[in-house]
Amino acid sequence: MGFEIIGPIRNAQTFAAGPSIRDLPRLRRLYGRGRWRKRKNVATAKLDDGFVTEAELHWYEATGVGKKRLLIDRS
Repeated sequence: MGFEIIGPIRNAQTFAAGPSIRDLPRLRRLYGRGRWRKRKNVATAKLDDGFVTEAELHWYEATGVGKKRLLIDRS
């Protein structure tokens, strides 16, 4: 399911970094080495079906690589 962020990102926080990320080998293989962090936040998102909701978003991020695999965890 796709979505679009239509509001500001609020309360961004890191909850895993480095070796505590389970997907670290895959992230390094796909995007390269870096200081990988798993982050989350709350934002207003519009889903593909037009429904607008407050959602908790999760993504992986590394310096020099940027945000990867942005997904909705809860809505």
